[in-house]
Amino acid sequence: MADGVHSNESQVEISESSRWLRWIPTSMAQLVKLESRILNCLKSTLEKKYVLLPQSENRIWTVVANKDKPNMPLVMVHGMGGGVGLWAQNIDALAVKRPVYTFDLLGFGRSSRPNFGTSPKLVEMDYVESIEEWRREMKIEKMALLGHSLGAYLVSAYALKYPQHIQHLFLIDPWGFPERPQENERSKRIPIWARAIVKVLSPFNALAVVRATGPFGPGLIKRFRPDLQAKFSHLFDDDTMLDYIYHCNAQTPSGEAAFKALTVSLGWAKNPMIQRIADIDKDLPITFIYGSKTWMDRECGHQCKYLRNDSHVDVEIIIGAGHHVYADRAEQFNKLTNQYLDLMDKHKDNEDNAKSSQNKTKNEDTETDMEDVPITQI
Repeated sequence: MADGVHSNESQVEISESSRWLRWIPTSMAQLVKLESRILNCLKSTLEKKYVLLPQSENRIWTVVANKDKPNMPLVMVHGMGGGVGLWAQNIDALAVKRPVYTFDLLGFGRSSRPNFGTSPKLVEMDYVESIEEWRREMKIEKMALLGHSLGAYLVSAYALKYPQHIQHLFLIDPWGFPERPQENERSKRIPIWARAIVKVLSPFNALAVVRATGPFGPGLIKRFRPDLQAKFSHLFDDDTMLDYIYHCNAQTPSGEAAFKALTVSLGWAKNPMIQRIADIDKDLPITFIYGSKTWMDRECGHQCKYLRNDSHVDVEIIIGAGHHVYADRAEQFNKLTNQYLDLMDKHKDNEDNAKSSQNKTKNEDTETDMEDVPITQI
């Protein structure tokens, strides 16, 4: 009798679970299909695979463009709610001279969706170590590392611990840098109605409403974020990108939970990167790229330049771009990023030539005029 009751309860649980899954019209197969359609637009030679992280046994979905190109590789890390498909307008242009690596962060896209803790320090550490494990598995000795929004915060945290593996750090409209304003100052900036909405929604993850509305979720994204479709309109004249973003975010909200652990009210970082940016190796050059219409605090880039006055820090503004700089003004973004990457390559070549000349001098016990080996500071 007891076994019968247990069996009935199990069937009820399975039935409820199946009903919920049917309520949210998403699946990994749909995400795979949409991503494939997006990546098929690229002309670069692509390698797509899961990379197993031995320590955690999580898997990171990875796409590599032009793997055999000779120059320093570029690794790009997406922001909150994103995935590799959002780099569709950038990969080809940036992979002309070098390999370009993109991957879905843990908790997002097609990567594993582990249960993160609630400690911001532990969540940050988990992400940093996952990036490092991924780097080791990919056998990348040194890289140009680029992150957007949340991705910029995470690659900055990575740079604090593993600067030896980075040749140049690109922070694209970064989230999580400014300190949270004092309560009285913050209250003046935020209208009463906005504070009320935050109080109501604060217990929930950022995209919970999309999942809660079930089959109406895709329509909500299309209604409230038509700008996302416009950013990729020259690639697709339908809802491909909006559907991709929906299926990236309608699955288990693991990455959103991790993001929530990193934040306090209104999306401020619990451990602002502005407080730590000066601790990154002073020899590591950093480039901030903002959109002129961004809602992020661009002043943070200039503050970082002041805090790292013994290092090389550049702050670039792309006119007409918003927070998604890489998509809003893709051509300008690609051109600017490639200019910095070309300078980085020249700097690296000059460093190598200088070391080679020094070694030759030692071996031959002769003097070499190092003025013939100019070094471009980036």
